[in-house]
Amino acid sequence: MTDGDAATPPDGAVPPRPDTLYAATVPQRFHPPLAGDATADVCVVGGGFTGLSTALHLAEAGRSVILLEANRLGWGASGRNGGQVHSGQRRDQLWLEETVGKDDARKLWDLSEAAKDLVRARIARHDIACDWIDGLIGAAHTEAALDDERAMVEHMASVYGVDSLTLLDREETARAVGSTRFVGGYRDASAGHLNPLALAAGLGSAAVAVGAQIHEGSEVSAIEAGRNGRRIVRTTCGWVDAETVVLAGNGYLHDIAPSVEARVLPINNYVVATEPLGEERMARLIPGRECIADTRFVVRYWRPTADGRLVFGGGESYTRALRSDVAGLVRPYLAEIYPDLADVPFDYAWGGTLAVTRHRMPFVRRVEPGLYAGCGYSGQGVATATFAGKVLADAIGGDTGTLDVFSRLPVPSFPGGTLLRTPLLVLAMTWFALRDRL
Repeated sequence: MTDGDAATPPDGAVPPRPDTLYAATVPQRFHPPLAGDATADVCVVGGGFTGLSTALHLAEAGRSVILLEANRLGWGASGRNGGQVHSGQRRDQLWLEETVGKDDARKLWDLSEAAKDLVRARIARHDIACDWIDGLIGAAHTEAALDDERAMVEHMASVYGVDSLTLLDREETARAVGSTRFVGGYRDASAGHLNPLALAAGLGSAAVAVGAQIHEGSEVSAIEAGRNGRRIVRTTCGWVDAETVVLAGNGYLHDIAPSVEARVLPINNYVVATEPLGEERMARLIPGRECIADTRFVVRYWRPTADGRLVFGGGESYTRALRSDVAGLVRPYLAEIYPDLADVPFDYAWGGTLAVTRHRMPFVRRVEPGLYAGCGYSGQGVATATFAGKVLADAIGGDTGTLDVFSRLPVPSFPGGTLLRTPLLVLAMTWFALRDRL
């Protein structure tokens, strides 16, 4: 469900949409900028999955909520990503058991299952046409990586009772992904993929329908102390006086919350969409229509779309400016896996900014009284970020049980804070990228 562009003001007043496959195919109503001063129970900063889900859940609970987005809803990572919905957290259960203990690891697994259920439930409840397709394949690029996947699948079956994961040998993987570049893998029948911008637009429409106020083109410049413990959220076109503020800007916070920014690092990732390949060709490539992610540290990921394209992601950069030659960056990665597609035309090629944390686990918690944050999903945000919105809304309403679980995750600051986090990450990522190639 989307609203179309019926509310669009005259040319020049609307922030541009990015040149992506999703923006070209998903209609979006424009929500006019904040005009002057306003008051709300909660002000949400950021119009991605976290912010939209928070606003939706708060409005359903009867709270007055204003959401501020600098550009358009889903303009950042939420509307530019590969659309994959994974099971589990960003780190596997063995790592979580060692890091937070078996009890919290079990809770985090259950919460990840609840996150997928929430996405499916919202799609059904609000009739969001986002092309959900079941199935995900993890493709191992080395024998060592396959050993790790085998251990993970066996552990999930024996300890967690998970029966949706199936190991694949080399030949089975080749048939499933249409490439002989992998030594094996696994199929996750409970995961899936979708059009992420369509999901974001649908959540925005649902939030407005239950009373949330959404203002696009309203960039937040500062958050200041107000009277009686309240906060003033200043924008380029007015300010909001709120009892509670939720920071949901992920990699786009830009100097408005130093204590949060020190824990999340913006990085850029790149995606292409091929021309339509045709039913017969796509059926040979990915007969089960699953999405696929490999085991490299700098992950390569891809999926078929409803209109027969291949959306393929790979490659990263670590400056605020996106690379200009996205097609040239991504094409060699695609050609390595699918040599027959080495020269396939790309109809779209784009980049986007996501946010990672040191341990690749999300930063979802109360930062201080009246200030909450949900960010740092490290490339696995479709379900996790949507669920984080519910978690934050519940906590603001007084139910902090689930937020407490996320708050016990270790999400330390990057060494050197915002000053040194980027050069140090570049060194680390260069090493891991070299290890991938070797």
